[in-house]
Amino acid sequence: MLFAILLPGISMMFRGHFLKGLLCGILHVTLIGWIPAAIWAVASYREDLAEERHRETLRVLAQQRRY
Repeated sequence: MLFAILLPGISMMFRGHFLKGLLCGILHVTLIGWIPAAIWAVASYREDLAEERHRETLRVLAQQRRY
């Protein structure tokens, strides 16, 4: 998460959001835009984590239904 705060655009690109990362990087270039870019990157990171937990939950539920 620290990476998302320090380098928000690159952080988003590493997680596969290339267009969002580019836009976030452009926003990050300005000193005033760095704060919203960092907030956006952290929110995107948390959303990716929540989506991953959701997929894991669905996978476990699907396995339980088979038994």
